[in-house]
Amino acid sequence: MALTASPRSLAPPRSRRPWLRPAAAAIPIYVAACAVPDGGLFRAERFRDVHLYQGFANAVFDGRVPYRDFFMEYPPGALAVFLPPAAFGSSHYNAAFKCLMALCGIATLLIVATLLAKIGVSTTRLWAAVLLFALSPLALGPISLNTYDAWPALLTVGALALLLSGRDVFAFALLGAALAAKVYPVVLIPPVAIFVWRERGRISALRSLGASLMVCALFVVPFLVVAPHGLAESFRAQAARSLQVESLGGSLLAVADRLGLYSATVVHRTGHAISYDLVGSLPETLAVLSSIAQALAVISVAWLYLRGRDDPRRLALAFAAAVAGFLAFTRFFSPQYLVWVVPFVLLLEPAVWALTAAALVLAQVWFFHYHQVFALGGYVWLVLMRDLLVLGLFVLVLLRLQRPAPEDEDPVLLEHELPLRVPS
Repeated sequence: MALTASPRSLAPPRSRRPWLRPAAAAIPIYVAACAVPDGGLFRAERFRDVHLYQGFANAVFDGRVPYRDFFMEYPPGALAVFLPPAAFGSSHYNAAFKCLMALCGIATLLIVATLLAKIGVSTTRLWAAVLLFALSPLALGPISLNTYDAWPALLTVGALALLLSGRDVFAFALLGAALAAKVYPVVLIPPVAIFVWRERGRISALRSLGASLMVCALFVVPFLVVAPHGLAESFRAQAARSLQVESLGGSLLAVADRLGLYSATVVHRTGHAISYDLVGSLPETLAVLSSIAQALAVISVAWLYLRGRDDPRRLALAFAAAVAGFLAFTRFFSPQYLVWVVPFVLLLEPAVWALTAAALVLAQVWFFHYHQVFALGGYVWLVLMRDLLVLGLFVLVLLRLQRPAPEDEDPVLLEHELPLRVPS
């Protein structure tokens, strides 16, 4: 008897790790891209707040306690990346910090690649998304390695990967660490809690939430004990910020000023949290409305996710929508905040990539012209365009989250029921 092989048996076996080759190819590209911008990897220039990070680290190594002996506007979890570069000495802190942020980026790249494979995207999309992440430092420009935002971004995307691997407690633990480093990961807790509750039950969800609180407490409680007033002042300084020029409401007023429709006043606040804010009754009203809109955006994401089914794609959509909504209506929008949403955006379709890439490039254009932004010069138009792109990103992802998956549209028949037939 002649044996015949089926076409399926003749096909080459599918790799169990389809993400490995794209990730391996993308890592050297990412490192090279990190070195291109001003202030990038292997460059002496430093921008944003690296000098502040170094000052905090030096103070700690001198025996002073954050929040008690000196003011630090950042949450306690940020010290996890502020302190290690100081071990290389003051003269090498800048280079060591950039290397640490580049390592965070490489780790994020690897996790994004594994998530794309888990979601089940095509090989072409997997390659495209991973290579786009590798090139993202070019779009981010000088801010790519000069802020610590790559750290919470890594923790949050790592939490998503652990969640989809069934490691709920560890996922929540990472979210707790991210929350101790930046406040924004709190918007991810509702969809994550819904996912775990429905997939693994109430006890598992409560246990996971407890792990998140415990890890966050490990960072916060020691300072709450030794410096309660200083820690409270740090959080108060962040929460009490007014409407900043780069926010959506602030850029709208800045453009209105350019058009002669409104007379805007910008104040440089040099207190604990340095910022350029708009002052007046209208900015104060818009600041309140922005906070309300921000809360409603987060609630809408949780509600839409609750109404649909649990699958990797929808959970990635919920992560992207929650962070994008937080950014779209924030009162204080620095360019580096876009780092938070990039890993989640790359898990979605190319239309979302384009909006994010445009927002990143626009933020880089005015980076070296901040004085004109704060002086309400022509660059405020670019700020408004960036903010509208982020708003569009949020709306687009929210609509994708609302849209039912093909499986949701299929009728479900009970065992004792027969399908209905339309009489001919």
